[in-house]
Amino acid sequence: MAQKNTPLKETQQEPFVFGKNNYKLLFLSIAMVVLGFILMIGETDIYEFKKIILAPIIVLAGFALGFVAILKKPTQHN
Repeated sequence: MAQKNTPLKETQQEPFVFGKNNYKLLFLSIAMVVLGFILMIGETDIYEFKKIILAPIIVLAGFALGFVAILKKPTQHN
């Protein structure tokens, strides 16, 4: 049988799933969640303002920012 000589396809670089700004927002959201959990730890008064109000707000804001980072469309530069 004769072999077909097909030209090799040039390897094209696959684009990332997210854009640069999406990854920045995603890492910022992870840092916010970690910061919120760090604010919650400790052995002092468990009813402190930073443990029952501030830290959960920071954690929820971090999750919301992560949601935005995933759903935001990356900008296309041609």
